[in-house]
Amino acid sequence: MIRFEHVGKRYDGGFEALRDLDFELARGEMAFLTGPSGAGKSTLLRLIALLERPSRGHIRVADIDLSRLRRRHIPYLRRRVGMIFQDHLLLHDRTVFDNVALPLIINGVVDHRDVSRRVRAALDKVGLLGREKYFPVTLSGGEQQRVGIARAVVTRPPILLADEPTGNLDPALSAEIMQLFVEFNRVGVTTLIASHDLALVGSLGFRRIGLEDGRVVIDHAGVAA
Repeated sequence: MIRFEHVGKRYDGGFEALRDLDFELARGEMAFLTGPSGAGKSTLLRLIALLERPSRGHIRVADIDLSRLRRRHIPYLRRRVGMIFQDHLLLHDRTVFDNVALPLIINGVVDHRDVSRRVRAALDKVGLLGREKYFPVTLSGGEQQRVGIARAVVTRPPILLADEPTGNLDPALSAEIMQLFVEFNRVGVTTLIASHDLALVGSLGFRRIGLEDGRVVIDHAGVAA
């Protein structure tokens, strides 16, 4: 589902965020990206969603060669990739319903009944059904992260990416959020999560891809529970 072939990313000024990455994530697989701050985890995820382009090498996502993908086709790729960020990136002047519905509106879903049904289904999956009319400021940090997850899965993407989704949460909430990702993976969603919480990652038993100085230094398969 995701394939990196000798991928590098160099920024202006000469900083190399990624160096000769070569790995593959199978369809329906779940894995964790680990490593210290600055190791390249966020950059790697951004390349998959084409929020940035690599400086060299090739990336294939869902059988699409990203190096050949024209700018006007990028939105079609992103419909297949759900992305979750540590700081949620919610619109605080919009309700929970409007935040979750946004990807559907962007994708051109105009049937209000279909939008409502899919938003409610996504909120139900993350345990927030009944919070549709709330504003993000009234929710806890864990609830805001769940809204971000609902927004990412409302379009039913086959790929789910998460960048430090539990970084601001306490251990109990972190475990709950990670369990949501496990449940999405169990129904076939290819899932890649950047996390610095090695204890939590280890307890889940999935493959761990460790980065250091932009290179893969660990690639352990793990045994999922």
